[in-house]
Amino acid sequence: MNDQGTARSGIQVIARAAAILRVLRDDTDGLSLGQIAERVELPRSTVQRIVGALQAERLVIASSSGGSIRLGPEITALSEATRYNVVEECRLHLSELSRLLGETADLSVLRGAAMIFLDQVPGMHRLRTISSVGDAFPLTTTANGRSALSLLPEDLARQMVEDEWQRWHHAGDWPAFAALLAEVRETGLACDSDEHTEGISALGGALRDRHGEIYAISVPVPTQRFVQIRPQVEVALRDMLATLRVQLAH
Repeated sequence: MNDQGTARSGIQVIARAAAILRVLRDDTDGLSLGQIAERVELPRSTVQRIVGALQAERLVIASSSGGSIRLGPEITALSEATRYNVVEECRLHLSELSRLLGETADLSVLRGAAMIFLDQVPGMHRLRTISSVGDAFPLTTTANGRSALSLLPEDLARQMVEDEWQRWHHAGDWPAFAALLAEVRETGLACDSDEHTEGISALGGALRDRHGEIYAISVPVPTQRFVQIRPQVEVALRDMLATLRVQLAH
């Protein structure tokens, strides 16, 4: 094989490995080799060979029984490095947002079936909202979750929403929720009015970084003062999101 053919072959292997990693990213419970092969539309033998190479680099791991493949610790390490950079890039903006409004400002990332909190700048009021870094928040009842869902293709968003409803044994109304997501796409902001935590309301907006990851900035406010401060939050949050979209895209 000449150099050009070797290069094409190498690119093809990388593309196939990336496809495998993506399907494992979308199914955190893990998949069998046969399931992976079906989803990426490749022969099982090809998938087995690529998975073996990914295992050697700890990019994927097998369950103790060997029947299920999932993302490995090296992926987590790479992801943590990326998240750290985003946290650093967003920290000044979160601080400024919190100072401007006097309210708490949060940064979270879409991971699997939840929003994971990465950073928070507490507000200055005695009555304020606090979450811990690493907390996992649902998608359907939170401002940050809804804003993240609004950036996904509708079929994927619907799947994630209905999966969450199923886990909660909640009979949701997809057409109504789809209309809500359409409004979020139009306005750029999502709202949670006492839906996730009684007594807490929030506004949030989402954006993608240069790697395609979805992050959300949210401002949770005790409901008793939310209505009064909401217009200010909307303006400040939109301005900050516009700045971050430019900054994180490069």
